[in-house]
Amino acid sequence: MGAVIGIRREDKNKWERRVPLVPADLADLKMKHDIEFVIQPSPIRVFTDDDYLNAGLTVNDDLTEADIIFGVKEIPLGLLQGNKVFVYFSHTVKGQDNNMPMLQHLLNEGATLIDYEKIADEQNRRLIFFSVHAGNAGMIESLVCLAQRLELQGKKTPLQAVKHAYQYANLEEAKDHLREIGTRIEAEGMGDHRQPVIIGLAGYGNVSKGCQEILACLPVKSITVDQLEASAQASVDVVGPLVQVVFREEDMVETKSADAQFVLQDYYQRPENYRAVFEKFLPHLDLLMNTIYWEEKYPRLVTHKWAKSQYGPDKSPRLQVIGDISCDIAGSIEMTLKAPQPDNPCYVYDPASRSVTDGVAGHGPVIMSVDNLPCELPRESSEHFSRVLREMVPVLAQADFASDYGSLHLPSYLKKAVVTHRGELTPNFRYLQESLDKHGK
Repeated sequence: MGAVIGIRREDKNKWERRVPLVPADLADLKMKHDIEFVIQPSPIRVFTDDDYLNAGLTVNDDLTEADIIFGVKEIPLGLLQGNKVFVYFSHTVKGQDNNMPMLQHLLNEGATLIDYEKIADEQNRRLIFFSVHAGNAGMIESLVCLAQRLELQGKKTPLQAVKHAYQYANLEEAKDHLREIGTRIEAEGMGDHRQPVIIGLAGYGNVSKGCQEILACLPVKSITVDQLEASAQASVDVVGPLVQVVFREEDMVETKSADAQFVLQDYYQRPENYRAVFEKFLPHLDLLMNTIYWEEKYPRLVTHKWAKSQYGPDKSPRLQVIGDISCDIAGSIEMTLKAPQPDNPCYVYDPASRSVTDGVAGHGPVIMSVDNLPCELPRESSEHFSRVLREMVPVLAQADFASDYGSLHLPSYLKKAVVTHRGELTPNFRYLQESLDKHGK
């Protein structure tokens, strides 16, 4: 008998129906690599207990015998027992304060934590992610919020027919419906909304690609950043009913020194030498989609200060909705103050009081900041994730995790994702000790 691998049920909330590995992939791994799998039962998982049983797999609540346990989201402390190997999105690698107790518990238990977020190639490009599906669902939800906001202003549009992402049976059904709406827009225009809807996408990675995949179902015209101001002032007859523009890092920041030029790697290594300039584009947008990776060392895209200068009872700014898919609380979008659930995905930020009100009514911008968007498309996102993860499972199953970190034989893309091992932070993650100490005090 080879290694025993457990798949835990997700229990973060009723929306989390994803799995890290789907039944067909597990059955294939079991047959080819002599790996035994134990899957915890779940009443809400998109792949049912019977789907796993029919694939010849064991369904059992007890994961005691598992050497390695895979999950998707954070695992509760009570289940992180023993010096096992846990593989999941821990949301600890930025030193997130709310998850420092979990990280400390893993260290106390002598457990190994492998975080999907840090599985990356030699260029530090992530190899496994739900990002595309976050973009898919986030774009759909933001269109829903925009339609509701416009309707509140007395502007009925074909976008009112867009449903929440979770209300579609699957991604293809969502796309088909959006294509139907797109046909209506081509024939009838945007109803009571008489100017082009300008959609800005901050970022060009996988999340942005997911957004653009959804927008491609609609009659959307792509423009460059240089064309933005003129397009925002043009008529629908000139630029069309829907316009998208993609912003890159060089659009979002500039060098503080007038003598310096923007260099991408320099920006990532020395962000303190750059300042934000993105807010100059905001008056030309109706909808902003934030898809960037952000840490505190980087400039923000949108600030409290800017929002206070633009919104109020006697002001009518163009920007109606910010779809903050990145969902860093008080992060790159400083007005992102909470992570709502998919059935009530947005709230209005009041710049005067810095408070939020659920829905789309109010004098501030609408913020869509659901933080587990891929769970609205659970089947497709799980299948995509599993196709990548299944190739990593045999390597993990064969590794000797009883050895120290220096002697741990794993390919570099996996070894760099080992956050804790045998009671210690690994070399790449020793910076987290400062966050642990801060939380401990």
